[in-house]
Amino acid sequence: MSMDSNLMQFNKEIKVIRQKQLTEKIVIVDGQPGCGKTLLSPIITTFQRVEILSYAFEVEFICRLFHLNKIDIDAAIAMVRMLIDHKLYQTMMGRDTNFRYTDLSSVFNDANPWRYFKRIFQKGEMIIPDRIKNERPILNITTHDLLSKSEPILSGLGDVALLVEVVRHPLYMVKQQQLNMERLVDNARDIQINIEYEGRQLPYFAQGWEEQFIKANTMEQAVYCIEKTTLATNEKRKMWKEENKHSILTIPFEKFVIDPWPYLKEIEEKLETKIGSRTKKMMRKHKVPRKVIADGPPFEIYKRCGWEPPMGGSEENELTKRRDMVANNSSSEALEVMDRLSQKYFHEYLS
Repeated sequence: MSMDSNLMQFNKEIKVIRQKQLTEKIVIVDGQPGCGKTLLSPIITTFQRVEILSYAFEVEFICRLFHLNKIDIDAAIAMVRMLIDHKLYQTMMGRDTNFRYTDLSSVFNDANPWRYFKRIFQKGEMIIPDRIKNERPILNITTHDLLSKSEPILSGLGDVALLVEVVRHPLYMVKQQQLNMERLVDNARDIQINIEYEGRQLPYFAQGWEEQFIKANTMEQAVYCIEKTTLATNEKRKMWKEENKHSILTIPFEKFVIDPWPYLKEIEEKLETKIGSRTKKMMRKHKVPRKVIADGPPFEIYKRCGWEPPMGGSEENELTKRRDMVANNSSSEALEVMDRLSQKYFHEYLS
């Protein structure tokens, strides 16, 4: 047996672990691009003990690499547990905090920004574990399409995690996803997991439908991506719920923005915390509740992602306008897929 073979066998016998954990509770707000998760996350930050909205791209990368069978499950779980604890530790230390003024995850968009200024000057290091134990902070991360590839994070964190899945009518998500295909795919600015297919670089989510992805235009890519992701997410959600081991709460965006309180009360209960004194103010900032589903705040980031203010009229007219956009920019096959997705979504969440 060669030295390389011996090394491979030795590596297989090593199990990577992280037993102790700093994080006692974490809320993960997840969903596809354009689903509205960044509307919900800032509202959750106003709950007692909940930390600022933050992103966990490293955790997403690990879950995607595990999904591609490039990382063993023990290593993936240990890395997720380590990175989640590291994020909480750094947050409590006043490190790695976003002070870029206009970002959604900025301190200046948090309900209680002064706590993060104070942490810069507070004592840290050795006292942080005791502060975590006494203050019981709830880490608050927003992720992208994590549920469909969630084994490392849900198996690794167990009862510590509440995964809040935001779903939305596909016609409201397709514009942002089309823009993502146009602006980010094969762009060095997109820090993402990619795969090689016949000498081409493709995004990780094209695995299994590479030829279809290559032949499609950006609107068709967006439609097919919503289709594949929705199917994979539904299967994973069903699996986790059958095992009854993990806490997953699915929230339809359309119902939340019209009548948010039942969902906020359920989040409050599952996180074992309380809705805060600043919650209603943050809700007003995001126009929740509202009469028109698409009537969101005119944040620049939303405009860059394809959001436009509604032109008036009924929700049916708004959906018709969006369907026409798909019809004018895609094949009849892609339009059939979108119609099927729309009908299924309406039946499952809005009927």
